[in-house]
Amino acid sequence: MRKTFMPVQKTREELAAFQLERLKWTVHHTYHGSPLYRQRFEEAHVTPDKIRTLDDLKLLPFTTADDLKAGYPFPLLSVPLDDVVRIHASSGTTGKRKILSYTAKDIDDWAYFFARCYEMAGMSSSDRVQICVGYGLWTAGAGFQNGCERFGAMAIPMGPGNLDMQCDFLVDFGATVLCCTASMGLLMAEEVEKKGIKEKINLKKMIFGSERSSDAMRARIRELLGVEHIFDIPGMTELYGPGTGLDCVHHQGIHYWADYYIVEFLDPDTLQPVPEGEIGEMVVTTLQKEAAPLVRYRTRDLTRAIPGTCACGSILPRHDRFLGRSDDMFIFRAVNIYPGQIDHVLSAIPGIGSEYQVHLTRGKDGKDYMVIKAERGKECPADDDAKCKKLIESEVKKQIMVSCEAAICRYGELPRSERKTKRVFDKRDE
Repeated sequence: MRKTFMPVQKTREELAAFQLERLKWTVHHTYHGSPLYRQRFEEAHVTPDKIRTLDDLKLLPFTTADDLKAGYPFPLLSVPLDDVVRIHASSGTTGKRKILSYTAKDIDDWAYFFARCYEMAGMSSSDRVQICVGYGLWTAGAGFQNGCERFGAMAIPMGPGNLDMQCDFLVDFGATVLCCTASMGLLMAEEVEKKGIKEKINLKKMIFGSERSSDAMRARIRELLGVEHIFDIPGMTELYGPGTGLDCVHHQGIHYWADYYIVEFLDPDTLQPVPEGEIGEMVVTTLQKEAAPLVRYRTRDLTRAIPGTCACGSILPRHDRFLGRSDDMFIFRAVNIYPGQIDHVLSAIPGIGSEYQVHLTRGKDGKDYMVIKAERGKECPADDDAKCKKLIESEVKKQIMVSCEAAICRYGELPRSERKTKRVFDKRDE
């Protein structure tokens, strides 16, 4: 019988009962193990015995990134320091990094549910997985590799960059799965095309983490590499790292591991639940994390719960791909805009490629101005630029309700990145 990494619970009712049991454990564990959590609970007049139903989750106080920074170097620690076997850090570039601690059980759990990602992607032990994400303090490389080895497939731990070697290994080792950021995926696809080696590689699947990818970017990558599936894998350092969910082969939303954490979808301003299917901020509470548990942690990631049952039949709930982060939002002429909205508009316009930039400036008249630079598709003639420019401007006006100026760039003009690609350049205060 083939080993499975899926939850042992067979129904949503069984899953909810397990969540309640583990929520009670988490509250007890943090109340007695963490001075910070105990103080917060007492300020909110909550003791572990008050958690009797899943609905009682709303009694608990929120945790934020500021709590992690304030608790440096071992924030939210809820076990003796001797029980910590590893630390990882976020990739932040300002101030103190967010450091998260792990017990041996935390590491084992992370490898287990990451293996679930590979299983949900329809992989087998025959797959060869080229891992092109960052190693070291970051969670990415360790997460992808440990999960791959637990799953039983071959790991090829490349790390990012070095496109020549990446292409050599795709050919020489016959990698069937490529794990990377969407930006790195585009770089690799264009390099494969440039080298003319598409027929020499054996890629079937790609797993994208770390950043949102537009439909246009994914379509271009599929075209250049001929892959069958591109999967989205969420994850952040605070919540173990990557591997906390995956969209299945039906691509009807990202299944998240509700046996390891609970998700609330809340209005980022009122912190009240949004109706099912509406955009909200993901707030997570871990259920099995020992060293640095999260209680109602505000992730700032914006998405929506997807109702109903997936075609795959899994009992695991789903959320949509991320629209962006609540703190990535920019205000332009009194309208709140997320980069994902620009993605959506551009992806639907024929003749426009996957790469774009948004430039915000303030004129001498005191008004704000937006320029959207968008690449034309590789096979699209420059003669269509005027038509594409007009379409972008009219669709942004219609869908986002602001005026902008569009500028069409030649294919390949905008910079590529092996990590996350910067999209918004706000120079209004310069």
